Amino acid sequence: MKKLLLLLPLLLLPLLTFSHQPKQSLIYLRIYEETGIEGRFEVNANELISVFGLDYGLNPSIDEVRPHQNRIQAYLLENAEFSSENGNFQIVFTGEITKLNTGFGDFINFHFKLEPSENLPDNLIVEYTAFTQEDPSHRCLIAMEYNWKAGLINNESIVALYLSKDEPKGTISLTETSLWKGFVAMVKQGIWHIWIGMDHILFLLALILPSVVRRKTTKIRGDGAEVADTGFSILGWEPVQKFKPAFMYILKIVTFFTLAHTITLSLASLNIINLPSRVVESIIAFSVGLAAFHNIRPIFKGKDWIIAFVFGLFHGFGFASVLGELGFKGEYLSLSLVGFNVGVEIGQVVIIALIFPILYLIRNRKLYPKLLVGLSALLIFISIYWFIERAFDIDLPLDEIVNRNLYPIARFIGLL
Repeated sequence: MKKLLLLLPLLLLPLLTFSHQPKQSLIYLRIYEETGIEGRFEVNANELISVFGLDYGLNPSIDEVRPHQNRIQAYLLENAEFSSENGNFQIVFTGEITKLNTGFGDFINFHFKLEPSENLPDNLIVEYTAFTQEDPSHRCLIAMEYNWKAGLINNESIVALYLSKDEPKGTISLTETSLWKGFVAMVKQGIWHIWIGMDHILFLLALILPSVVRRKTTKIRGDGAEVADTGFSILGWEPVQKFKPAFMYILKIVTFFTLAHTITLSLASLNIINLPSRVVESIIAFSVGLAAFHNIRPIFKGKDWIIAFVFGLFHGFGFASVLGELGFKGEYLSLSLVGFNVGVEIGQVVIIALIFPILYLIRNRKLYPKLLVGLSALLIFISIYWFIERAFDIDLPLDEIVNRNLYPIARFIGLL
């Protein structure tokens, strides 16, 4: 289900995979102030076939490549060199091998670090001649995947150097950096990850839906006559009268959400409290359903902020895992956390600013209460679906349908 809702971003694959083409290898570098320079060589399966004779096709498994790992790494050591004004670096392979699937053949990734690791240079000189002797048209693309102070975090598309047989050497500047660039980059990451986090967005939607109406309770008798003390209660809705108070109210609710996830994101980043990701993701899924159920049958009457705050704590642990995926290792911790949370808040306000005016315009229609209940019911269904998948670590049938029918189409479009 989550994959289905996230299908649209797959259409942006050209922006993410344009650099992974045939007759290309890539070097991604990660620059850390404390621990030095790390990186990986990404070698296309075509090169494994043509240069090393490893005829496993364009989609070799890691287990098939591993027996030839030392041979490939020795070849890379002979044909790659990193240096600076302070002298040459030693390439030390970590032993880790990963794989990236593309339509042009898989890329096998060999991870390394550069020694010595202290005293980052002003400039990094890279020389790369691998595969160019065998194929003069071969190119090597080099990018700084992570450099906090340069504002590059999880960067895969901004290439710093293009090396070829005719130009096998180039220089990357490591001095064009500032704390402001790093802070802005973290803000952008916060915005982006609230926008692609479908469970976070649906949780916000569940909170926003009732913001343009107010609950009212009327006591009626069985024959329809209103009474004061007898009969039973019917939950109804009435539209809000003014835009600004309603808008400020939902901003207040979402601010409680931000405050909560800021607390737990900080605790997790400081390694004070860490919860298993399976537990966190399951509770996040549950939070969507409970917030939606609250719209149908109120749990905390007049205190919507409680749901936003309590479950915001778990969403914060979810954001902490995002920082880990970005390669964040605690550099400039305070600025990073502030920047990321500011970005999340901006992203949330943008979502509210897009959705709230539409809901406000249709709030007077008789259809709106039914729409509110219907959408809330849909959110409950999605929540249960996600919860089962995450809590029990299974893929339900709908995911198989999405993978079999929609993902190949999206991937084909992305490779055009």
